[in-house]
This record gives sequence, structure tokens and C-alpha cells, in this order.
Amino acid sequence: MVDGYRWDMAQLDLDAMINRFKARAAAVKQRPLPPVAGEERARFIEQAQLDFQDFALVGDATATIEDGILVLRVDLRPDAAKK
Repeated sequence: MVDGYRWDMAQLDLDAMINRFKARAAAVKQRPLPPVAGEERARFIEQAQLDFQDFALVGDATATIEDGILVLRVDLRPDAAKK
């Protein structure tokens, strides 16, 4: 615990964290299919899609620390509705 916070805020690099999630999303897209078939293959593909979605969402976030709370904002509006 540092200054009453669970993490040392001075060492928390939010941009680097977001970039790691972007890299993870890209890695999932490039992940080769293992030599499996049938249900195992379907489960692998489904998990890869969920992994990509999760990593991409965080990778698209704007991260801030507000009153000691990490806040990730993700704009889910269609491009036409964004400013």
C-alpha cells in the first residue's frame, strides 16, 4: 500500500496498459487454430472471439484515475453518433 492506495499510482502507466491490451487483441487475431476438430474447434474459435472482444474493448478505452479509482471509458456509440 502506497499513500493509502493499493497500487503506486506514480508507477501505473495507463497508456502502456492500454497498449498491452491492444497487443493482446492483435495476438488473438493472429492465433493459429490448433489441430482440433468438431466441438473442440468450435469452443476454441468461440473463446478466441471472446478474448479478442475483451482485449479490444479495453484497448479502445480511455483510462484515467479519478479519486484513486481506475476508470476505463469505452465509447460504444456508432461512429456517426460520435463527436
